[in-house]
Amino acid sequence: MRMVDVIAKKRNGLKLSETEIKYFVEQYMTGDIPDYQASALMMAIYFQGMDQEETATLTKSMVDSGDTIDLSKINGHKVDKHSTGGVGDKTTFIVGPLVAAAGIPVAKMSGRGLGHTGGTIDKLESIPGFKVELTKEQFIENVNNHKLSVVGQTGNLAPADKKLYALRDVTATVNAIPLIASSIMSKKIASGADSIVLDVKTGSGAFMKTLADSRKLAQEMVTIGNQLDRRTVAVISDMNQPLGYEIGNANEVKEAVRVLQGEPVEDLRELALELAAHMTILAGVYPDYDKAMEQLERLIDEGHALQAFKDFIKAQNGDISVIENLEKLPTSFYHIDVKTTLNGYVHEMNAETIGVAAMHLGAGRATKEDKINHGVGITLHKKIGDMVKENDILATLHADTQNVDNVIELIQQSYQIGEKQVKKNKMIYDVIK
Repeated sequence: MRMVDVIAKKRNGLKLSETEIKYFVEQYMTGDIPDYQASALMMAIYFQGMDQEETATLTKSMVDSGDTIDLSKINGHKVDKHSTGGVGDKTTFIVGPLVAAAGIPVAKMSGRGLGHTGGTIDKLESIPGFKVELTKEQFIENVNNHKLSVVGQTGNLAPADKKLYALRDVTATVNAIPLIASSIMSKKIASGADSIVLDVKTGSGAFMKTLADSRKLAQEMVTIGNQLDRRTVAVISDMNQPLGYEIGNANEVKEAVRVLQGEPVEDLRELALELAAHMTILAGVYPDYDKAMEQLERLIDEGHALQAFKDFIKAQNGDISVIENLEKLPTSFYHIDVKTTLNGYVHEMNAETIGVAAMHLGAGRATKEDKINHGVGITLHKKIGDMVKENDILATLHADTQNVDNVIELIQQSYQIGEKQVKKNKMIYDVIK
């Protein structure tokens, strides 16, 4: 078999066989296929696409390129959640404890943030003492004892994906749905869960900007999961504005805890309950959606989910006194209000711009080498549909410097205010099974 023939076949819009896809991945990982030929194939896929069988085969080949996590020593049906990334997305800190409180094991490996989206591991590290690095034995023991553990991504999971993503990043072939879907699902499959719930974001702060593209990606990933014997459900959720009102590492932990305490942060609570409901149904704990929602709301309202969160934090050496007194979490030196000069209603927000603004404050990374400042971030006071008057506060910046003129400008640019009242955004657009 010659790589040039594989490239030509896909360039001409033909379907690649399982043998050809496996050959490509295996030979690329050994170095026998050079970057320039791999780049040519990625570009051919970008323009010609792949069908569901091809995408599933590519995913499985990337899974087989490295380690897979064996969760067989964890009792029960393991369910994982994955978000395609957004601004203010702290659902893991609500969904994980909720599902654990329902008796379902959640063994989760998460990553760090890069760019305008925050990383779950960075946020957890804002809790003093919290350990994100556990041995395999500690990880499994924690899940068996407390039904929840979250650690940094370890091992050599789907190394072919990592190598191919770096190549796609510099050859303008990232934004191809079969390649995005196989990239995400290869890591989820390798992580060992029995079932997967995907939170596919759509809108200005999401990777997929349009609902049509988000649906395509969601359907592709659900199909891959089901073809590879993982029951998979995708929830398409709004990211035309940040989720909740807090952006930044410690800020987001605080807001998640407040939801677990029963505070009505409507969009955040709605999405967390939606994701948790599908996880519990996949695990067979609740028979249907209505029963799942009823029981999960009870687990929040009666404090069981909050207790599960405390147990999880304590088991990973975190200081739970900061959960009981949120003011003890890291904070910034300055708190600077961003005001509006207009009267009217918030028509639109650019969630990505707000995420970039938080990154400039130090809440995120522009490069992998950047250090995170856990205490900085942004508190939003106005969201889509809210009325504003001149001198109203749009947002408060939490910063360690007063030199934030560029960030203030970004926040002001991210808001579009008009005269007519508009409806608040819908949170859940679709569920794909």
